Amino acid sequence: MSVRRRSVQWMVILQIREGALGGDQKYKDVEGVVKIEEVDGEELVKKFAEEMEEMLGRKMKSVKRLAEAAEDADLYHEYNDTMEFDYYNSMLINTVDEDGNPVPLGGEFPLEENEHFNKLPVNTQQSNIQVPTNVYNRDPDIVNGVFMSEALNDVFIDNFQKDPTLTWQYFGSATGFFRLYPGIQWIPDENGVVTFDARNRNWYIQAATSPKDVVIVVDVSGSMKGLRLTIAKHTINTILDTLGENDFVNIIAYSDYVRYVEPCFKGTLVQADLDNREHFKLLVEELHVKGEGKVKNAMKESFKILNEVSYSTGSLCNQAIMLITDGAMEDFQDVFEEFNWPERRVRVFTYLIGREMTFAENVKWIACNNKGYYTHISTLADVQENVMEYLHVLSRPMVINHDHDIIWTEAYMDSVLFNTQAQSLLLMTSVAMPVFSKKKETLSHGILLGVVGTDVALRELMRLAPRYKLGVHGYAYLITNNGYILSHPDLRPLYKEGKKLKPKPNYNSVDLSEVEWEDTEERLRTAMVKGETGTLSLDVRTSVDKGRRAMFLKNDYFYTILNETPFSLGIVLTRGYGQYIFTGNVSVEEGLHDLLAPDLTIASEWTYCETDIDPAHRKLSQLQAVVRYLTGKEPDLECDMQLLQQTLFDAVVTAPMEAYWTALMLNTSGMEDGVETAFLGTRSGLMRFQRLFLSLPRSFLTSTDKENMFTLDHFPVWYRRAAEYPAGQFLYYMPRQDTRGIGDAFTEQTHTHTWTQKTFFVLFLYPIFSLYVLLCLLFSLLLIFYFLCLCLFLSPQDIDCYVIDNNGFVLISKQRNDVSSHTHTHTHTHTHTHSHSDIERISSPPSPASLSVTNKMSLLHCYTPSFIFQTSRHDPYLSLLASAHKKKGDILQPCDTEYPSFVYEPSVKETNSIIKCGRCQKMFVVQQIPESNLLMLVIQADCDCSRQMHEKPLLPLLLLLDSAVHNASVKCDRMRSQKIRRRPESCHAYHPQENANDCGGASFISLSASLFFICLSFSALVS
Repeated sequence: MSVRRRSVQWMVILQIREGALGGDQKYKDVEGVVKIEEVDGEELVKKFAEEMEEMLGRKMKSVKRLAEAAEDADLYHEYNDTMEFDYYNSMLINTVDEDGNPVPLGGEFPLEENEHFNKLPVNTQQSNIQVPTNVYNRDPDIVNGVFMSEALNDVFIDNFQKDPTLTWQYFGSATGFFRLYPGIQWIPDENGVVTFDARNRNWYIQAATSPKDVVIVVDVSGSMKGLRLTIAKHTINTILDTLGENDFVNIIAYSDYVRYVEPCFKGTLVQADLDNREHFKLLVEELHVKGEGKVKNAMKESFKILNEVSYSTGSLCNQAIMLITDGAMEDFQDVFEEFNWPERRVRVFTYLIGREMTFAENVKWIACNNKGYYTHISTLADVQENVMEYLHVLSRPMVINHDHDIIWTEAYMDSVLFNTQAQSLLLMTSVAMPVFSKKKETLSHGILLGVVGTDVALRELMRLAPRYKLGVHGYAYLITNNGYILSHPDLRPLYKEGKKLKPKPNYNSVDLSEVEWEDTEERLRTAMVKGETGTLSLDVRTSVDKGRRAMFLKNDYFYTILNETPFSLGIVLTRGYGQYIFTGNVSVEEGLHDLLAPDLTIASEWTYCETDIDPAHRKLSQLQAVVRYLTGKEPDLECDMQLLQQTLFDAVVTAPMEAYWTALMLNTSGMEDGVETAFLGTRSGLMRFQRLFLSLPRSFLTSTDKENMFTLDHFPVWYRRAAEYPAGQFLYYMPRQDTRGIGDAFTEQTHTHTWTQKTFFVLFLYPIFSLYVLLCLLFSLLLIFYFLCLCLFLSPQDIDCYVIDNNGFVLISKQRNDVSSHTHTHTHTHTHTHSHSDIERISSPPSPASLSVTNKMSLLHCYTPSFIFQTSRHDPYLSLLASAHKKKGDILQPCDTEYPSFVYEPSVKETNSIIKCGRCQKMFVVQQIPESNLLMLVIQADCDCSRQMHEKPLLPLLLLLDSAVHNASVKCDRMRSQKIRRRPESCHAYHPQENANDCGGASFISLSASLFFICLSFSALVS
């Protein structure tokens, strides 16, 4: 038997807790200035909250200055319907015609890349104007508004100088234009169209109106066929787009009878969050016309819904009915007399669809006699502007009373930045304030001029809760008054389609209970939504390595409210490493010397020094900023002194590692076979990294290798795993395919045995004594190869041998396909971790052949990462994770994913058992490999169970699918459920000075006897 041998390559990960190789003396030198402090979670969350309140308070002051400036500018501006004013249109700037001359509303507009605005070309000395394609950019209202709002330029610049952390500032006008600072070049879509309309944005709608309960009533009688139905559907969708998570809604369709578009929502309102709005849109597309339109019963049903609104099923503020029809022929006056007069607390807005005007007066009368507004929509192009009118009517009480409520939005994806793939500033929240006309002659009309606002990048806000203070498993998170996540390390707002990243449809309506799922009684969620301050402890099953491996933690939750916002802040500290912080003190000179070592880096996403305040600092890396601050070259930098002190201490204590690794490289005879890379990490985000060979991919341990680096959201996966493993033992780890290098990993033993090319991590928590560590490393490696030699060279052909880790993954095998597959033996504890995936594509299950179940391990109960169960939050059917490629008919919908995980029971040192496979049986033996997380698995190989095990995993899935068909009621219950929420504090639904006669181009209308007679006669003829 011929044997060929190659070098055995390992990646060695060294995590230091107390000392390092060659670092014992260094540690003893500084031992006297070292101390361990207990982390006070209550004080920590209070401090974080105060710093966040201060930051958000600066944004609110900036917005208030903008609102005051805009109102003053309007007060002294006299409207001129013949005004001509050339402004910078963001679509036309720096554009020339065929003769090389600037196009109208264009002109030269200097743009320069700016680090603060994610390297986008901007003009920080000037704002410019964006006008939607469907709005005429020379309209007198637009020109007058743009001219008036020129006064905001100086305020924009002044705000930015006072608070250099400000991002985008803007004014969205009620007439349709959008003034943005700093000015940019606006890029249209592929059709040359700009669909962005500020009046559709959530920050505009929330600031312009108070929360509202809305019932949309749509006519689906026979006369609404064709284009009319298309326009009606578009009108409904546009109304839905104006609603937010503080609003409640339902949709009723009527013809001969009344029906709910979603029967599950019968008789109630549901929260107008993104999930429900999108669900309604799908149902609206299925509407068909039939029969005769009888609006009376539909109006009665709508009033009954609104009359029965409770704290949990409505906003208890504005109430409105949106009637979409091509005509109203019945005697409907008695409905309003019974349900809405004389208080008229429910406003009725009417939308007359189509070119036919026969029943226009009837539709007008309904709106004008119920404090609403009438509009006529004859084409699809008319929908947008006409729908927006209702917002101006609802804003009247607030405008007349001059109540400048500041609002904060839920998390949202900034569309401008998203198109640039600017990942660091994707998720935003906005603070906004309405702008009113203060002119006395129009006071009773309650004229809303627009809304001013600014954005806050949530990543920048979360930097105020630094990772090093929270420990290896700790984290901070924010939720809204509705319990939705604003920021959380487990929130994944994007999904990949092909090579593109796209926002998931419901990324901003993920509830806290769907992420902190161990809080089964929702005590944590309830307390935070109510704005309380307190603590809670939970036993948590969490996962690392993207759901493949489970950990069991004891978490302490601390939470409090952020004053003057609808947000609540929570932090999590884990018992053990999260309870204490290890600090030391060394001189700047000594620490700086070791900090400049070539093998050292610090976490690039952490804030050691604030580089975003002074424009001159924005191009500095964090390490460069730290060095310049410590050397006195940039004394004005604002730095985290506690973090700097800890980083300097870690640099000094770990400095001997560089000399040790260098000696290894120079003395190849002392190099252990297969040690390829050595690196370590500390709680301060410091890393030392040495490539002993160059076969690893260059992306390893770089900014693109997020799983293995210190990021704003988490510690490296190898750091987190090692932290929960007993000190003094080795942790061997096969990284995921997307983060590991491919190289010659093992010996090719004979022509009949093929070794797979894989790379391993070896993780170790170091005690102080370096000699003990070296012995452990050599003994552990030699022991593994000793077991392998027994298996591979001395075992008969009917025996298979494997080395598996404590989570059941195969690390070493004779068969290439076995490595990294998942096994489950009787010595493993079977548990489940959950992950709210936000969205998955529902498709057909893969065939049994596509499941990665290996023949050699077929006697064991096998699960692989490609075979996972998941349940949809809004669909009762269980499904399998499908391909990332979109197929026709695929449905994107949110889902909860349950990951089967296996954890070895360490008290079982050795065990054996027999598993029956049809007519034969297999025996296996499992034995722990000392001082490691590995197990040697020996299996009898003369009994084939592959067919049985290929069929078995699908059986429970099919049973679950069968039961799910009959479980539609669960879906309905989940959709109807209204979790505890905190209503916004202010409500502006009524003002006695409101001019309700302004109801859509007509003065107050009374239903004349002759018109009433015509209606009845026509109704009789039709029936």
